[in-house]
Amino acid sequence: MTWILGLNAWHADSSACLLRDGKLVAAAEEERFRRVKHWAGLPVEAVRWCLAEAGIELDEVDHVAINRDPKAHLFQKALFAFKRRPSLGLIRDRLANAAKVGSPLDELARAFELPRERIRARLHAVEHHRAHLASAFLVSPFEEAALVSVDGFGDFLSAMWGVGRGTTIEVRGRVFFPHSLGLFYQAITQYLGFWSYGDEYKVMGYAPYGRPSRMREMEELVRLLPDGGYELGLDYFRHHAEGVEMVWQGGYPEVGRIFTPALEELLGPARQKDEPLEERHADIAASAQAMYERALFHLLDIVQRETGLERLCLAGGCAMNSVANGKVYRRTRFRELYLPAAAGDAGGAIGAAFEVWHTVSGAPRGFVMDRASWGPGWSDEELAAFVAANRGAIEAKGCRVETAGTEAALAERVAAAIADGAVVGWFQGRMEWGPRALGNRSILADPRRADMKDVLNLKIKRRESFRPFAPAILRERVAEWFEEEDDVPFMMQVFQVRPERRGQVPATTHVDGSGRLQTVTREANPRYYDLIAAFERRTGVPILLNTSFNENEPIVCRPEEALDCFLRTKMDLLVLGRTIVRRG
Repeated sequence: MTWILGLNAWHADSSACLLRDGKLVAAAEEERFRRVKHWAGLPVEAVRWCLAEAGIELDEVDHVAINRDPKAHLFQKALFAFKRRPSLGLIRDRLANAAKVGSPLDELARAFELPRERIRARLHAVEHHRAHLASAFLVSPFEEAALVSVDGFGDFLSAMWGVGRGTTIEVRGRVFFPHSLGLFYQAITQYLGFWSYGDEYKVMGYAPYGRPSRMREMEELVRLLPDGGYELGLDYFRHHAEGVEMVWQGGYPEVGRIFTPALEELLGPARQKDEPLEERHADIAASAQAMYERALFHLLDIVQRETGLERLCLAGGCAMNSVANGKVYRRTRFRELYLPAAAGDAGGAIGAAFEVWHTVSGAPRGFVMDRASWGPGWSDEELAAFVAANRGAIEAKGCRVETAGTEAALAERVAAAIADGAVVGWFQGRMEWGPRALGNRSILADPRRADMKDVLNLKIKRRESFRPFAPAILRERVAEWFEEEDDVPFMMQVFQVRPERRGQVPATTHVDGSGRLQTVTREANPRYYDLIAAFERRTGVPILLNTSFNENEPIVCRPEEALDCFLRTKMDLLVLGRTIVRRG
């Protein structure tokens, strides 16, 4: 038996996974345990949980795979330093970060209070973008596919592409530092006043409110190259010369200002955090999204033409841009697409682990990730016992406890509540891997209510009004409700809702007529499927509004966090397994 521990460490979205003989056993992000969004550092608690889930100790692990290789592209790094002469501070920071990556076994030994010699595992450093490619291809259903990874930076690259066949990945192209689509999008995100790590999704959600009227300026920022790559207009960015302050160790990740004053000369004054959003901000968001899509599809067109393949695996932080992902079939010749549940850096733990498994074992592929439920989980009986132990506190808040005896009764009772306008906290089984709540740690509501976005923001989410909520739909109903049809199990694509259907689901239809859907099958999540089916029988709509179970915090992991979130917000029902806590 071979155990492989995969890590994304010393970067945002720190995470760990565990493989047993090439099969995934457990995977989780550190933020869910630390309760700090995008937690950066060594994922000690995620490792601790993965080992406990498997029933093994750290000294039983055979291999540790990390999704970074400080030794990669040394020639290009030296050439950049010689040509550009970056600041000594930038060089010092990069060397310090690289030194940390080289010693995860030492750090794990200290964290687990083990003598270093007890840890027998062999350490494997997997190049960052190779891990991204592997995180999509090696767990996909495809035996052969074109592979593309696009993000900010990792191991001196911002993009990598090639071909996957069987268990091998052939790299055919790269984009080197300092040019990066991810960094371009992040700079615009900061310019628009969204400074928290990971706020790019806000720009994506705001873009439909504007017009892409600033494309001439965007073409100053990003230039397309004949080989499919791209270059930044470096005068508008700080990272290559001055460096950008970054904090990746032991807490919330922070990134300093990326853009130079030249960007404000080009686009006008940057928006401050407390300033209202104006029409020009929406136009800049729309233009940035259009520029990103132009560059991405330029790259995908070149890759498709050179490989001749119609299947694509897409990964990297930029693959979280679900709006662009939803246009792949319309804008390219690719006809099948696989997007992993964690396309960003967290997913690099999975990619590194599977890359090492196939390298050391020589075994063929035998695992497909078609569901995301790989985190901590609780049985119905454990959840019922938890509620019973906390019944006094629950009833003191004016809530009452009910039990649904059967699966059918649970589905019908909760569907009826949602149809009557209830907002439901839905906590089931194992927590999802990746950034999306996909029916195990979700807040659910009626998509037919035009006021539901405002209700959710008032009761729970307290977020920007322009941000959309997602439709979770029965897989077999997709073609009836959306203009494209595809499997979208991880909520990673935005499709256009059919015009005649938009009025039926206003709460999950964005201003441009789109929806970031999740397709639900009974095989992947029977209880969630049955709930949506019960709602369809009652209303004629095979869709529920699905948003993450949280309130300005990481998605809830444990039942304690779910109950706390329910009691401090204004949700109407909390469903823990087959136990229902009803307010009032």
